[in-house]
Amino acid sequence: MVTLKKKKIIKKKKTKIAVKRKTVAKKIAVRKKISSLELKKAKHNPIIKPESRLYWESKAAFNPSAVYHKGKVHVIYRAIGDSDISVLGYVKSDDGYFFDKQSKEMAFYHKGKFATPKNVPQVIYSSGGGWGGGCEDPRLTLLENRVYMIYTAFDGWGSVRIALTSISLDDFISRRWNWKKPVLISPPGEVHKNWVLFPEKIGGKYAILHSFAPKILVDYFNSLDELNGEKFIRSNNTRPVNPDRTWDSWFRGVGPSPIKTKYGWLVIYHAMNHRNPDRYRMGAMILDIQNPTKILYRSSQPILEPDEWYENEGYKGGVVYSCGAIVKDGQLFVYYGGADKVSCVATANLDDFLKELVHSSKPVLKGKRIKE
Repeated sequence: MVTLKKKKIIKKKKTKIAVKRKTVAKKIAVRKKISSLELKKAKHNPIIKPESRLYWESKAAFNPSAVYHKGKVHVIYRAIGDSDISVLGYVKSDDGYFFDKQSKEMAFYHKGKFATPKNVPQVIYSSGGGWGGGCEDPRLTLLENRVYMIYTAFDGWGSVRIALTSISLDDFISRRWNWKKPVLISPPGEVHKNWVLFPEKIGGKYAILHSFAPKILVDYFNSLDELNGEKFIRSNNTRPVNPDRTWDSWFRGVGPSPIKTKYGWLVIYHAMNHRNPDRYRMGAMILDIQNPTKILYRSSQPILEPDEWYENEGYKGGVVYSCGAIVKDGQLFVYYGGADKVSCVATANLDDFLKELVHSSKPVLKGKRIKE
């Protein structure tokens, strides 16, 4: 039999628990309200998943890149199938959130292997769940009615190089996969990833950003045909630890191709705390519009973290890795891979996002706003 005294104690405990829950909920609500930099993950993530009916993507469909054209979002993503060879798949969407499964098809794959000089030692490398080599992590850039694609070419266990190809916009939209013969643009015997082409010429030249740590490196070309498989971009991929940074003390690389804004070039990047190297996070920065080696603003906190099940249950838990971002109807859509297995999307109001990035981060340089 419950005495009156026990009833009072139970009631008091329930009241304390209720108050505690309200306090915690209030703190969470306040924390979420503080920053417009936080990307909002789609409720129906993952948006692209591997399908067993498709032999070429039966195991994984991740690390998506995107092009937005005339109201439609076109995505190229890394896929791994029965052969364990990485290929690139295609899928499209009308709203940027829901993708037409019936539009899925293989869009690009390696026809043979790149030749590797005999005097160059093999590199030790693994990525995702594919062990048979192939093409990885596409970065799409729409420039002058042509879609350019920079990707990682993994030649089994022999070579990890950056490759470049392109296709006319009309062929791309029509799904006629007449890609230009790819060329290797990074030197043999070195591992490079996360190179991006700017969506506009800078100073009248094509610009490729190929390193961010220890410093930003951008190479310029009158024509991308200069990169003919014999001329290579000399880069620095050491990525040293920066003890002055906290959550992003170990920079991993740039994500999608830069987006031009009124403040400068918006760049989404991947990084981690070097004391917790198994947990990827995303950050954002703004580069000078005329000289993109200068950082104007940089987020002091991550804009996205791997907290959901689909970002932790896969070939590599704790990984969020973006290769594509677009702007649609004033919204920033960031497409990313979760746990090296599925594709996801997170969004933010672009104006609010940029204002928060500019006003909440400590300016590195005094930059001028660019007229729209």
